[in-house]
Amino acid sequence: MNAIYTLKHLKYFITLAELKHFGHAAQACFVTQPTLSAAIKELEDILGLQLFERTRRSVLLTPQAHDILERAKEIVLQADALMELAHAKGKPLQGELHVGVIPTIAPYLLPNLMTKVRSAYPDLMLYLKEDQTERLLNALHDGQLDLLILALPYEHDGIDSQIFMQDPFYCALAPDHHLAKKKTIHNQDLFEENLLLLEEGHCLRDHALAACSWPKNKNANEFAATSLSTIVQMVANGLGLTLLPEMAVRAGITQGTGLKTIALDQESPPRDIGLVWRKTSGRRDEFRMLADFLKEAL
Repeated sequence: MNAIYTLKHLKYFITLAELKHFGHAAQACFVTQPTLSAAIKELEDILGLQLFERTRRSVLLTPQAHDILERAKEIVLQADALMELAHAKGKPLQGELHVGVIPTIAPYLLPNLMTKVRSAYPDLMLYLKEDQTERLLNALHDGQLDLLILALPYEHDGIDSQIFMQDPFYCALAPDHHLAKKKTIHNQDLFEENLLLLEEGHCLRDHALAACSWPKNKNANEFAATSLSTIVQMVANGLGLTLLPEMAVRAGITQGTGLKTIALDQESPPRDIGLVWRKTSGRRDEFRMLADFLKEAL
């Protein structure tokens, strides 16, 4: 067949492979289901390969199509990088930018950050997605997001990053706790305490344990929460103490609880907050410019 595939073919293919449902994939691609179905069939004819097994209940990627899918993602990412590079030759930091941010940063930093960015770059349209680090990195890798705001360091292939601020930790505890009269909290002060942390999967848990040099052979409290607000309420009810990032303390996360917040000593490492993007992105110079702006603004 002399027909050739287009980027639309590949994007429809990638979306259907991800959602495994023609109707949902069509909605995500802003086309009708017959249009999507016809494009997928045309791509299969062009490649001479069945890409999907279709049943009344499911859509499955065929074994032969897995390598095709990975290559299709690479092609679309390279094409997007080309458009980003061309876009970057014009006025910087304008147009759409899809940004992912983790839950332990979003509610405490974004209100202030977004105001400053909108004032400095009024032609920049930000679309925000909040999720855990690993899922955001996967979305970045797949081209669904352009840029991430993460707590670093975080090892992941194919990314560049630039730190724009540091976020030290505070100990939050009841005013009648025996440590409440201290001016600073030392690591060894915490080792015999009931330390409440976010559940596994949140990078803040690892950063908090690193900040207080928590012994590797000692488990933190097994009762883990999914949000900092929940942990604060647990501490307010006398269940233990916790470590909070400074940005959450400044944003008033303990307001109305009566809790005291005391800084960890200067030897405790803060978490680094930075921007993260694909190494192949054509907008990397813009992202470095944005990181420099945030460093000055915040």
